Amino acid sequence: MSIFLKRLILVLIVIAAGVFCYSYFTGGILSKPLSPKKTVSFSVDDIKLEVFYNRPSKRERVVFGALVPFDEVWRTGANEATTFETNKALTVGGKTLPKGKYTLWTIPHDDTWEVIFNSKQYKWGVDETMKAMRNPNFDVVTYTCPVQQLNTTVEQFTIAFDNSTDNLSLTMAWDNTKVVVPLK
Repeated sequence: MSIFLKRLILVLIVIAAGVFCYSYFTGGILSKPLSPKKTVSFSVDDIKLEVFYNRPSKRERVVFGALVPFDEVWRTGANEATTFETNKALTVGGKTLPKGKYTLWTIPHDDTWEVIFNSKQYKWGVDETMKAMRNPNFDVVTYTCPVQQLNTTVEQFTIAFDNSTDNLSLTMAWDNTKVVVPLK
C-alpha cells in the first residue's frame, strides 16, 4: 500500500473519531437542540418588526417561580440574549421606543412582568455565574404588564406578534402564563 493511501486512511480515521466524539458529547449531530433558535417577523405597511430568541421547553418542570425565578431579570428565552428590532419608532406603554435593535429582558413576578427594551447588544444572555448580563444603564423602555393564566400548557416558550384586532401587540407565552405588550 502506498504512503499516500496510508495517510489518507489515517486522516479519515482521525476525522471519524472526531465526529464520533463530538456526537457522543453533544447528544448527536442530527439531534434537535433543546432550545432551538427562532426568528419572528411582522410587517404591515411600512413597519417591520423582528424578534430573535431561543425557545426553551417546559419538559415537565415548574417554570415560573422555579426554573425562571420570580423578581429576577430573565434573558427572556435561552442561550443568546433575545433581540427585538424595529425600523420605526414605536410607543410601548406610553413611552417612545426609537427605531433600532434592542435586547429584550423581563422580570417575571407572580402577577405582573416587567418587559425591558435595552439598547446594548450582548453576545450571550447570562454570564458564567448564570446571572443575566443586562446593564440597566442601557434600558430605554420598561413596561409592566399583567400576567394572564392560560387554560392550556405551552410546552415551548413562544414569542409572537398579534394584530388580530388592529391593536398590535407582542405576546410571550410559556407553561400556563402569557403576557401582552401593546405596541403602537
